[in-house]
Amino acid sequence: MSDEIELKLALAPEGPAHLIDHPLLQTMASRTVSLGNQYYDTAEGILQSRRVALRVRRQDDRRLQTLKSAAESQGGLSSRGEWEWSIDSAACNAAGLDLGGLRELDHPALSGLDLETLRPVFTTDFERRLWRYQIEGSDIEIALDQGTIHVGDASLPICELELELKHGLPEQLWALAQRLCEPSTSGAPPLPARPANHSKASRAGCLGSGWTAPIVIETASVDALIDAIDNWQDSQAPAWLATARDRCDRLVQQWNARRIAPHREHDERIEAAERILADLGRGVVPWRGQDWLALRHDAA
Repeated sequence: MSDEIELKLALAPEGPAHLIDHPLLQTMASRTVSLGNQYYDTAEGILQSRRVALRVRRQDDRRLQTLKSAAESQGGLSSRGEWEWSIDSAACNAAGLDLGGLRELDHPALSGLDLETLRPVFTTDFERRLWRYQIEGSDIEIALDQGTIHVGDASLPICELELELKHGLPEQLWALAQRLCEPSTSGAPPLPARPANHSKASRAGCLGSGWTAPIVIETASVDALIDAIDNWQDSQAPAWLATARDRCDRLVQQWNARRIAPHREHDERIEAAERILADLGRGVVPWRGQDWLALRHDAA
């Protein structure tokens, strides 16, 4: 098992071109791989209800089987357990799964589950462009993913940036995100990005079974706001847009109420949240990467 620590940013459709042209990435070598992923669950969605994802990934002539636990997300930064192994030489069943390897994991989420009932439920197919960034003892993989989630005849686009910490301090993920979101040159537009908490698997689960109705929460948080925007962007449901507006408005009110004396950082967060709220008020996805990074202090 390994712990996967990553920062995920959803990108606007024009985001990949902006990212690739960033001066930092222009100085680094990159490679592109095509990834096909088949996810599995029972007909009742037991794995989804237990907050784990099981997939088989095809990369070139290799096949990897992976079990991932649900991510604990804060402002787009997530940490989750991951178990991955090659199944190229394994005895797989008709569905293409190495059930023996799953049994050896003895994972609590698989307890009492008839593994023979696992079946394909959705696929994700995308191209991943990779860079490797190293600074002050930290090693970070930069991944730009572009492709599609397929659940039956329904689909959702994949357009996201993932910064995965291979070694070092999580703070370096935020520092790198800040650098990539800043305008690359004087007068250039900033990277149109926002933090995203929902994984490809959780997005596919919602696409297949439908999005839950929003719930009223007593205290707003940056993560609750991100979740609402995640759900609204994918579902296009007016109720989720209204929820995102409400949660952002509550954040502004909460921060204003806590403000006792002028504090530059605090003022920047309120101003950033107000700009995001204005976008939501117009029914526009707030692709304000730098404003989101100002808000992340509260999430952290």
